[in-house]
Amino acid sequence: MTDTFHVTGGGPLHGEIAVSGAKNAASKMLIATLLTEESVELTNVPRQHETEITQEIIEAVGSKVEWVDEHTVHARASVISSSSVRELSRKNRISVLAIAPLLHRTGEAFVPLVGGDKIGPRPVNWHLDALMKMGVKIEATSDGYHAHVDGRLTGALVELPYPSVGATEQAILAAVLADGRTTIHNAAGEPEIKGLIMMLQSMGAMIQINSGRQIEIIGVEKLSGCKARVMPDRIEAASYGSLALGTRGEIFVRDAEHEHMITFLNAVRKIGGEYEVQPGGILFKGVGDLKGIELETDTHPGFMTDWQQPFVVALTQAQGTSIVHETVYEGRFGYTKALIDMGADITLFSNCLGEVTCRFKGQNHKHSAVITGPKQLHAAEIEVPDIRAGLAFVVAALVAEGTSVLTGIHHLDRGYERLQEKLMGVGAKMERSK
Repeated sequence: MTDTFHVTGGGPLHGEIAVSGAKNAASKMLIATLLTEESVELTNVPRQHETEITQEIIEAVGSKVEWVDEHTVHARASVISSSSVRELSRKNRISVLAIAPLLHRTGEAFVPLVGGDKIGPRPVNWHLDALMKMGVKIEATSDGYHAHVDGRLTGALVELPYPSVGATEQAILAAVLADGRTTIHNAAGEPEIKGLIMMLQSMGAMIQINSGRQIEIIGVEKLSGCKARVMPDRIEAASYGSLALGTRGEIFVRDAEHEHMITFLNAVRKIGGEYEVQPGGILFKGVGDLKGIELETDTHPGFMTDWQQPFVVALTQAQGTSIVHETVYEGRFGYTKALIDMGADITLFSNCLGEVTCRFKGQNHKHSAVITGPKQLHAAEIEVPDIRAGLAFVVAALVAEGTSVLTGIHHLDRGYERLQEKLMGVGAKMERSK
């Protein structure tokens, strides 16, 4: 029997919430500690299940991990005792990124078929193609991927078919200790990737970010330990901003970084919300009437796909029609059925309703949404399917009249640190039960 949240909404929320370190940065930085025999110190590491799973992964192959305080980790992989993360089965997708570090340290790697959120395919073949271009031999079996390399990996030209975050990270982790120069074309440029690059530079890597989505890496023979800080979670920050708009509240999001949220802040202004960039964070104000807009998700620096779900909840409270075109994950709008059950007016289309057609054109994926509002949301019983939809449902429950019951909240535990405590700090009425 899993835990449930009982969430009572219908009123504005006010106060301050501090965002944690970014899950999407911390997990990759923990994996990167496997690249060196020396100790690495990471600060601002979030304490949630995704981080714990990643810790299990690096410990399973020999790393010694110590939590020095609530958010500081020392990790040292002086000896790699195993090239396999088989025992961790399919807990999450981060295990696939362990391939490159394990190849560098042992010449071989095994990772299981990957898990994670079910929001659409995330092609692992892009990871594998990048590795094979660097001389890695890979065998795919029913239980996972077996990789082997003779000697060092070799620098190569890696041309990604799409600026995939995971594939870009894999190529970077593979290239930093490869023999020669690697050039990644069509690379992702998210802030979390830049944070990983900064960490690797501190370890001795030679990495250049060029214009036109190009990253150039000259491999070195050895990396050293370092100290690095995990960036604040821009997804969490934007979710609280959407919460302020949807509940007509006022929330100061401490540690939200302006430079990471430019596109989101523009959208806040466009729908009639307000914000103030202040020392130490951003104040979001849900004052006045919201209005519908047209919005398109994209890779950085576009409107982030993970901002979309809680923002759509806010759009259900906007006057008029909003159009949201999802171009990153074709299955992302699955969560809208629950919002419709709560009273939202949302219609999905397989057409590209954005300014330009996207890679999903003609594939019959319902990746565009038309939202008409404002609509009063009402309480419902909701099963949480994944991390990001889960927080959108929490936002919807806090906007809605009555008490909603959310099951499957282990997904929220995976992605958010002390979520209930933070939300109750701004006036949310939430109870957790078995």
